[in-house]
Parts: sequence; structure tokens; C-alpha cells
Amino acid sequence: MNKNNYPVASPVTLEEALNQAYAHWNAGQAQQAEYRCLQVLQVIPHHPDALHLLGLIAHAYGKLDLAIEYLRKACLSPVVPATYCSNLAEMCRQKGLLTEAEQAARQAVQREPQLVAAWNNLGIILQESGKFEASLECLQRVVSLQPDNAEAYNNLANTYKRMGQLELAQTAYQRALALRPDYAEVYSNLAYLLNDRGQFDDAIAAAQRAIDINPQLADAYFNLAQIEMSRMRYADARRWIDALISFAPQHTGALTARAQLLLKSDQFQDALAYARQALSIAPDNANAHNVLGQVLQALGQHDEAGVSFERAAALPGTIAEEALVGRALLFMEAGRNDDAIAAFERALERFPGSARALAASSDTKTYRSDDPDIAAMEAALVRELTPTISEQMSLHFALGKAYLDTGNSDRAFFHLNKGNAMKRATFSYDAAQTGAWMQKISAAFTPALMDKFKNAGAASARPVFIVGMPRSGTTLVEQILASHPGIHGAGELGALRQVIDRAGAFPDALAHWDAEDFARIGRDYLRHTEGLAPAALRLVDKMPGNFLYAGLIPLILSGARIIHCRRDPVDTCLSCYSKHFMGEQFFAYRLDELGAFHRDYQVFMERLRKVLPPERFLEVDYEVVVDDLEGEARRLVAFVDMPWDDACLSFYNTRRVVRTASVSQVRKPIYATSKGRWHRHASQLGPLLAALGVAQPAEEAR
Repeated sequence: MNKNNYPVASPVTLEEALNQAYAHWNAGQAQQAEYRCLQVLQVIPHHPDALHLLGLIAHAYGKLDLAIEYLRKACLSPVVPATYCSNLAEMCRQKGLLTEAEQAARQAVQREPQLVAAWNNLGIILQESGKFEASLECLQRVVSLQPDNAEAYNNLANTYKRMGQLELAQTAYQRALALRPDYAEVYSNLAYLLNDRGQFDDAIAAAQRAIDINPQLADAYFNLAQIEMSRMRYADARRWIDALISFAPQHTGALTARAQLLLKSDQFQDALAYARQALSIAPDNANAHNVLGQVLQALGQHDEAGVSFERAAALPGTIAEEALVGRALLFMEAGRNDDAIAAFERALERFPGSARALAASSDTKTYRSDDPDIAAMEAALVRELTPTISEQMSLHFALGKAYLDTGNSDRAFFHLNKGNAMKRATFSYDAAQTGAWMQKISAAFTPALMDKFKNAGAASARPVFIVGMPRSGTTLVEQILASHPGIHGAGELGALRQVIDRAGAFPDALAHWDAEDFARIGRDYLRHTEGLAPAALRLVDKMPGNFLYAGLIPLILSGARIIHCRRDPVDTCLSCYSKHFMGEQFFAYRLDELGAFHRDYQVFMERLRKVLPPERFLEVDYEVVVDDLEGEARRLVAFVDMPWDDACLSFYNTRRVVRTASVSQVRKPIYATSKGRWHRHASQLGPLLAALGVAQPAEEAR
């Protein structure tokens, strides 16, 4: 044996060396095949056959960049077989180099028009590039040439799906499974289709069937994670992504999905690291750029986020529509409404009739009855190309908002009821269990506990917590305070929940904590938020759901202040019901459950009110703020122990990022039209009124 452990061979001709190389390759002897190819290249450095085989060997060993390099050189020869170009096309596709992949695939079909594999590769590449009509033409050609080709039907179905032709896609998947019942990839793809059609349990079953057939099928794990994310089952999604990364640590989709999951739990820096890792592996992956934009957006780096969204929109692929809408939403959050409108128009120019863009733009305006967008959204819901379940939900909520704007209560609630019912079907929620949990929390904060540990927490006057029901005026109060030069509005932070979750099961762990435990949790929170506007004397954490931790806040942060926002219960619930929340507001999608949650919340806060230190706890009523802005603004500023500043009265001029459902409202001066709004829609609110114990207005009762 020589020093490279290759057998010493007697001299052979180039043709013999190549034949031996391919024989070794076909026999699974990659090292020997590689050796023979390198022998050939020593004599003829650009021999296409040797380069091609070396490319296949490199690909088999997971060295995609090296494989592409070999195949590029092989395909420089004008007389190489079409198969070489087709293989180069597939490897470029795997790398995300879709433009080069398309060029190579077209070379292949030009050289050999009957090469089915080349048409198949071209069809897939065009599909991933968003060129669906051209993809369909290629894949229909493949099916016509090979009507019993299960792979062809799978690829054809993928294109139908991306064109929105979901029934045709499902039929093609089923045809593929009829031809090959153990086709794991088809089960995986079918799972994602069923998810888009709202058939969630069937989707999960199909994806798990794919994994049963092929436990190493990366896309099945990825699709399972996406399905669970769509149902807000983030723990299950993390489990599938962890399983995928365990055997495919360089899977770009897995890394971007991990970034999205970390984003959901407000672990922004970790999310950023995963998004950047995905891009280091696939620099031209449009979805990775889009996810990076979302992470940068959450970090408040709006200029950088805009660049990422622009990059995602410019790259070949199917993510451009989402990226363009994401860019428009950036402008909305920054209060640049005109720029947002222009960005939505740009999205609609590129994707006419886009359900995503039409729905997302609904908060940029107040609709009139003759607004063409209303007709466009109605048409999108009944067009032949059925929108996905997610798009349908968004359209129903947007149309509900539009008809509320125009005063058409019947039509508004037709759409709101549809959208809420669709959303509610995506997850499990037990209203009674939630109420019992809230009761358990409030009972834990006894006067004795509050007195014993009243001075235990980390001493800092910087944190200000705004709590309450969603849509109760929390964003308005934050905007008033954040208009003060010494106060930073940090938005809805997840830091408090994170530090409490790390400390132990809440509220059971309370019984075992001592003074140092409370102080440690407080210090942990301060560490999490110290990098946010470090020069600000006050930092406002406006996470409404932190009312659940209102009893704990004084024990872990002895100098923190809590502002509890209140609003008419029915107006609050109506506003919740009319919003398609992006977060986990599980209680908000059925009128009776919404009313039950609000009643449980009221009981909860009534109990906490009796034990919270009055000097650290302030309650603010939305209706009073509307009627007496200056009086309430001065009361708020005084409560957080800051000098008065007139900027707090013109809060609508404050240029800051707002990332809540109230993003559009806080850009306007105070208006009273939302007070008592529910009376105009009382006839639609029976289950809510009953749950809240509110009588139907007399004129409605008749």
C-alpha cells in the first residue's frame, strides 16, 4: 500500500481508468473511484467525465460546494452528456443557486429533449423560483412521458400547491401514493397541504407516516414543525426541529425554523445567531433572509431588517410576497403610514390580488363602503384558486374590520365569526382550566406573603409594567409615557415570563422561595432589560398578560411600578374579537370564552388589588384618558416619579416603533369613537354579553 492507502496499480489507459472509476463507484467503492478520477485529471486536467464523477462522489460525502465546483468544470465542455448539466442543475438547486440551476437544466433539455430527469429537474427549479406556469408545463411533460412515474406526480402536486390549486395538488399526491404506497416524501408534502387546508390532525398523521417510512427524511420533520407552529404548539415544534438538527445540523430550513421558534419566545439574540448560521450555509436562501429580517425587526433594527426583506424579495423563490409584506409592516410599526401604503401597493403590483397584502394593509386606513379593496378581498375568498386556511383567516379578519369601519354590522360579524372560528379550530383551549389556574395564582398572594417579602426584591425604580386585557388602552398609555424624553417604551417584552419560568413552576414554587430567590429573579429581569435604552430613567414593559404576575412583581422588584389599564369590558372584548392576534391569545376566538376569561380576569385583579402596595400600583381607565388626556397623562408621569413634559400630550407625534395590534390607533390624536362602540353591534354579541353578565340593551332586546 502507498502512503495514501490506495493500492499500487499497474499502468492503464485513460479509458480503462475511467471505466474502472465508474465500476468502483457503481460497486460502492468511492475511494477507489476517486483515486482513478484523480489519475485521469493528472493527465487531462479538465476531463469532463472524471470531473463529473468526482462531483457525484463529493455530493455523496455531503461536500456540496466541492461537488458544484467539479460539475461546473465538467459542463464547460460543449459535448458533455445532458445528464451532466442536469446533475449540476440539481446540485445548484440544493445550494439555493436557482438562476444557475435553471440555466444548467435548460442546457440539459436543449441537448436531449427526451431526457425525463432533466425536465423533472427544470420543473422543480422553476417551481422553487416562483415560475409556476413554466414549472407546470415541464412537469406535465414528464407525466405525459412517464405516466407511471410517482415522483413526477409528487413534483406536479408541489407546483399545483404553490399555484393555490389545492384540490389538484391533493389529487396528484394521491396518484403518487397509489403508484408508490411507501413514498415518504409524498406523505410529507401531503401533510403540509392538509395543514394549509385546515385539516390539522390529518396533516400530523401524514407527516408522522412519512417519518415511519423514512426516519431520516428531513422535510417531514421540518413540515411537522411548521404545522405545530401554525397551531401555536411551540414545544412540539421545537421537539421536531431538535430531532431534525440532531441528524442534519446543516439543514437550512431547520436552522431558520429554530430562529423562528426562538423569536416566538423572545430569545432574540439566539434567534439572530441561528438565522445568520442558516445564511452562512446558504447565502442566497430567500427564506433565511426573510427570517433574518423578522429577527432584526424584533430587535428594533429596522433599517437592517428592511435590507433583509429587500434581499429576500429580490431572490428567486416563493418567499418574495411574504418579504414585501414584511417590509410594508416595518413602515407601519415605525409610524410611516404613507411609506407603508406605497410598500403594500408595490406588493400588490408584483402579486395582483395578494390575499396576504390586502389583509395586512387593512390597518393602514379607515374603509369606506366603495373601497375597491373590500371587493378584492371578498373575491379572493371565493375565487377558484382557494386561499390557504391562514390566508382565509386573515381575509375574514380584514373584512370584519372593513365592515366595522363602514357600519355594516351584519357583514362584519359574518366575517369575524368565520375568521375566529377558523383560528379557534387550530388549537385546544380549556376556559374552565384557565379560570382555575388564575384563581390558584391570585390565592397564592396572601397579605402575609406580601408583607414578609415586601423588601426582598432587587431595588430598581427603572421598570414600569403596564398590564391588563389586550385592547384595553395599554398601548395608548405606553405611548403617552414613551413620549417623555426620560422614559423608554420597550413594547411587549417576554422577559418577565422567561425569568419566572426559569425559577420554577409558577405559582407552586412560591411556597419554597426565600428572600434571596425573589431577589435573584428580579436581578435576572434587570439583566435581561439593561441593554434596552440604558440611558432611560424608566423602562416601560407593556406586556398585557403580565397581570398574571402582578402579585409577584413587587416581591422581585421592590422599586417597580405597575399600571393597570381598564376599559369597558364589552368594548374590550369586542376589540379583541375583531383582531387576528399573532401571539397566544387563546381565549379571544369565541365570544363565550372571551367573556368568561374577562370575568375571571376581573375577579383576579379584584383580589390582587387588595394586597398590592398602593404606592406602586395605579389603575387607569381608558374612557377617562379619552375624556381628560392632560389630567391622566400628568397622573401617569407623576406616578412614575418623573417631571412633567408637554410631549406626553402630543403622543401621536412620537416617532417610535410600535409592535402591537394598536399600531395604527396610537398614531392619531385621542378620539372618542371607540367608547361604547359595542352598543352598535349588541345584537351580534349575545354569547359575550351572557358570559359577562351584561344585559342586552333595551332597543336590541326588542
